Amino acid sequence: MTITTVLFDLDDTLYPYPPCKEAGMDAARATARDRGYDFDREAFEEFYRTGRREVKRELVGTAATHERFLYFKRALEERTGEPRAGDALALGEAFWEGYVDEMALFPNVEETLETLQDAGVDVAIVTNLTTRIQLEKIDRLGLEPYIDLLLTSEETGREKPGSVMFALPLARLESRPSEAVMVGDNVEADVVGGNAAGLETVLFNGGDGDGADVDLEGRRAPDHRMDAFGDLTEVVL
Repeated sequence: MTITTVLFDLDDTLYPYPPCKEAGMDAARATARDRGYDFDREAFEEFYRTGRREVKRELVGTAATHERFLYFKRALEERTGEPRAGDALALGEAFWEGYVDEMALFPNVEETLETLQDAGVDVAIVTNLTTRIQLEKIDRLGLEPYIDLLLTSEETGREKPGSVMFALPLARLESRPSEAVMVGDNVEADVVGGNAAGLETVLFNGGDGDGADVDLEGRRAPDHRMDAFGDLTEVVL
């Protein structure tokens, strides 16, 4: 069957996540210190984890579970017993500014997307997070000329591996599951979700993740694994 559509995860698939997260944390911690909070790196990490833990517990399965503004809001409430809206806003803005400034594509992403485009293959990005920051990432990485569709879990109300995150972009691009490939770094979200939706799947291990070592616990393995992004053309074309 000819492949007509490739769905890509965004974070840690088209660009490496860890250095961006580290840069965002450094920027947020510097802002917190400027606003009078006496944090060293370890203390700030624990402060962040406190807010993240509460948000994940309360909002699991929604796009908001990834939102750093919420993490800082909840962390400040836990620390001070007050809303501290201005501080939460400042820390969230600092985090994302530092994060986005650090972003750079994995090697050969742009060339591969251009090759797919030239071959008439539709490209969609399907991603778990809120829409605004994902739009900013797409713009920062210069991906807009190469993609035909962006779909976030905020738009669908469901996160990958929910079936709507695969079915909706295929419907919009008038493609069948048997004609599509899902590429991502996360076994549960991208591989298990893509397989369940009937797509061919590619597990990408280009970053610092441990996707190759994840136990699939009897579930169908990815159809392909790749460590270099440029290898995707051998799968699709």
